[in-house]
Amino acid sequence: MFCLETYLQESEDYKVLIARTGFKEATEIIKENAPEIIYVNPGDKVLGARIIGVPPISVGINEEKGTVLFPYTKPCHGTAVVEIPVGQEEIDNVKKLNIK
Repeated sequence: MFCLETYLQESEDYKVLIARTGFKEATEIIKENAPEIIYVNPGDKVLGARIIGVPPISVGINEEKGTVLFPYTKPCHGTAVVEIPVGQEEIDNVKKLNIK
């Protein structure tokens, strides 16, 4: 199982597309940068992290690049949009969370 907290601490193989932003701006960035969008409920776990925000929460998938884009909110740091490279199995797990 993928653990986002550990990954962000131990790796530099991810992108922060925007930091210290609001939920609305995070959604716009995800929609602009991902060819496929799914929607999840607040509290759902994406790559080991519980996602918070205004529902429905956008999560971007780019199967060609093998990445997932999502809003990540950390107390005292605000919300950022991160793009994480993952394997196909993790992409499939994220797709299962789609509520629409």
